[in-house]
Amino acid sequence: MEHTHPGYSDDKAAVLKRLARVEGQVRGINRMVESDTYCIDVLTQISATTKALEAVALKLLDEHLAHCVADAAAKGGPEAQLKIKEASDAIARLVRS
Repeated sequence: MEHTHPGYSDDKAAVLKRLARVEGQVRGINRMVESDTYCIDVLTQISATTKALEAVALKLLDEHLAHCVADAAAKGGPEAQLKIKEASDAIARLVRS
């Protein structure tokens, strides 16, 4: 299977910006734990960080469906079925997490 470029290529800067924000949130959580912040406050920040990371995942999934899966489906054949299976498996992993 050939991967010429990821579906999110056009939005790579935005994806990286979101991931940098998530990284900052995780560092903030680390500082909260180091400074013995109240448990509920730490959990609130973990929840916010989880939601932010899920938003990145959904953005990547949307781009994958719109580009990689759509292109493969238009071409047909075994690659189309493989891309659909990949997307389905990715959705299942996101739902389970």
